[in-house]
Amino acid sequence: MKALNTPKQQPIATYLVLTLLASSIVWLLTLHATHAGRIAGRIFGYGIMWCPALATLITCRLSGRKMLDLAWKWGESRYMIACYLIPLLYSLVAYLVIWVSGVGGFYNKAFVSQVAHEFGWEGLPVGLLIVTFFVVNGVIGLFGSMATALGEEIGWRGFLVPELGKRMGYTGVSLTSGLIWAVWHYPLLIFGHYNNGTPAWYGLLCFTVMVVSMSFVFTWYRLKSRSLWTAVMLHASHNLFIQTFFTPITSDKGDTAWFSDEFGAVVPAVTVLLAFYFWRRRKELA
Repeated sequence: MKALNTPKQQPIATYLVLTLLASSIVWLLTLHATHAGRIAGRIFGYGIMWCPALATLITCRLSGRKMLDLAWKWGESRYMIACYLIPLLYSLVAYLVIWVSGVGGFYNKAFVSQVAHEFGWEGLPVGLLIVTFFVVNGVIGLFGSMATALGEEIGWRGFLVPELGKRMGYTGVSLTSGLIWAVWHYPLLIFGHYNNGTPAWYGLLCFTVMVVSMSFVFTWYRLKSRSLWTAVMLHASHNLFIQTFFTPITSDKGDTAWFSDEFGAVVPAVTVLLAFYFWRRRKELA
């Protein structure tokens, strides 16, 4: 009689099932909170992003592995700096296209006024205020962004990518982990408010393309640096600049949502080009 598979033999399946179970609890809580504001949204956001880490911890316990073996060593400085700058650069390129083409405007007066009021910077000229906020947010805000990104990256790039790497090459790992990562967001994309106002099918398509293409960058640096911290930095930097600077500072011109943010067309188009660039460099990986 054929022996049944155990968690030691099927660590990927175990991890994915546990991630689904843990995430489902937070998904249900989030979807139930139809009037969730800043407080509930922050708590549920932290919760969902740490589900992959929880699943990794349990999977390691069941499979006899050690969490300390998940590439915790800090990456080389050149890799960490690159991983901070890459999301900033592709965000800047994407939003320059949006602003110059006129599908979105620079700048959102309501957002700038809110920043000035909350930080006590009402007396600053607009240009200096925007630059100051960009720098303060890009430095201090990074630590909070890394704290949440770490929860996901312990699972996706700390555990899943190396496990997939035992079974397939760089292209397969990037596509597979990227699709899993994208689908994991679908419940809140389809049933929740994790969108920017476009039809669900459109936001879903743009988001999936962006996440899968970004996975090529994340996987490349994870394997090249042998550190999960490069993925944490990439993830934190992406969330920081897209979600808290470029998107809110862009004024709506009517159809802006179809082109901006993670659910519009421009950012995915830029990340696809970036994915192709790193795919061309796949032979540099050991």
